[in-house]
Parts: sequence; C-alpha cells; structure tokens
Amino acid sequence: MNIIGRVARNAEVQSTASGKEVVNFSVAVNDSYKNKQGERVEQTEFFDCAFWLTPKVAKMLVKGLLVELIGRVSASGWIDRDGNPRATLIFMYQASNRLPGVVA
Repeated sequence: MNIIGRVARNAEVQSTASGKEVVNFSVAVNDSYKNKQGERVEQTEFFDCAFWLTPKVAKMLVKGLLVELIGRVSASGWIDRDGNPRATLIFMYQASNRLPGVVA
C-alpha cells in the first residue's frame, strides 16, 4: 500500500517494553470527489504511522513535509478505561520513494 501526503505530526521516538525503538508520526492525505449535486468536496484523512528504522530518520519527518510511504496496515484493539472495546489501524512504514523535496 502506498500513501502520499504531508507529515501532520512531527515524528516521536518511543521505546517498547523490550527496549526496541519505534518511531510514530501521522500523515495527512488530501482527497476530493464530486457529490450527487456535482459539487467538488475536499476531505483529509489522517493516518497514524510507525516504523522500526533508525530513530535518526525521525528527525527528517517534520510537520508539512511531503512524503510517499510504502508499507502495510496493521490493526490493533484494546479495552478502554470505561470497558469499551476500541480499535485502530496503523500504517506500518517499510520504505519511501523520493518525491521532489521528500524524505529519504
């Protein structure tokens, strides 16, 4: 799966319980379509992203940067404080292609 969009939140490096470092950030992807009335509708989807690469790359992933990411979607579920089931999808970053002015 490929995602082309702009970094919406600066990357953050966190450590797992086992000591591995994971980099978390989000990407905003703009889309548009025409509704039944023929009007153009703009919408933005946000993707939570994570990767296990070197944290040095995290410094390059700053808000506003245009990126093309290659990866897969991973589902995660949990029970919140109120006992309600919750779920999220996370884009697991595997590689990126260079776009003009884009991260390595």
